[in-house]
Amino acid sequence: MLETISFSQRQRLAYIDFCLLFKGAIHRQDLINRFEVGLSAGSRDFTLYKELAPENLIYDPREKRYFQTESFSPVFEHDAKRTLVKLANDISDGFDAIGDVHFPVESASSLNVPDIFVVAKVVQAIVNKKAMSVIYTSLSSGSGARELVPHSIVDNGQRWHVRAFDRKSQSFRDFVLTRISKVTVKTEPEIHECIEHDEEWGRLISLEIVPHPKNIKYSTAIELDYAMEGGVLKLEVRAAMAGYLLRRWNVDCTKHASLRTGEYQLWLRNQQSLADTDNLAIAPGYIGEQEAYTV
Repeated sequence: MLETISFSQRQRLAYIDFCLLFKGAIHRQDLINRFEVGLSAGSRDFTLYKELAPENLIYDPREKRYFQTESFSPVFEHDAKRTLVKLANDISDGFDAIGDVHFPVESASSLNVPDIFVVAKVVQAIVNKKAMSVIYTSLSSGSGARELVPHSIVDNGQRWHVRAFDRKSQSFRDFVLTRISKVTVKTEPEIHECIEHDEEWGRLISLEIVPHPKNIKYSTAIELDYAMEGGVLKLEVRAAMAGYLLRRWNVDCTKHASLRTGEYQLWLRNQQSLADTDNLAIAPGYIGEQEAYTV
């Protein structure tokens, strides 16, 4: 049936489908505003969508919007990798709701791609400011139920994570999206579980990255690679993500610049900036109490 529908109407139907999948709900006015169509045209689109997928949505007259049902099954294919890239960069091709809402996704990984339905439920929880229950499989404890309050989806360069308050440990942590299954969106969180109380997420730290003083013979090449100014690349990053960046770029984080193998072409000149920052076990060579190396 979709093949017989005009391209413009398919766009509008895909928009309805995307909103239901990732936001959990859609107002008729959302469709009208997005595509600048009249009320009657918008009504026809919802009528047609209900003909295509009668079990996908239910109308709440009190809130005057359509909600996703528990039996929802998308009419359109939403590719996980492409969707995450578009969410991260606020790019829309007209077949989605990107651009209407700032989705909490940062960066984009080209490696492992999580299940699109897991991503959708997590985004729903974030956008609607809800907690969620999941089955999470960790390296240390295997599979088990967890209650999380997610606030952002992030990319560490290799895997997608969700940053969330973990009710089990009573702390903010990163959870690998591909290890999450059976997501159920729950009630609103407590105040202390929200993004405003994630200190590591909100705190920015300054990094000064330079060509490795011992491993690089011609430092100008590295300076050009990273568009360094005066031989240094100065970055401000979230404390919660600093370890990921330093590992992804193979930045030597020792105070003595002592990682001497060829993959370490960069050195963190101001290692003291990492003090009191969590998640640094993955930062190459980082040990907080070393004495600094001087060039």
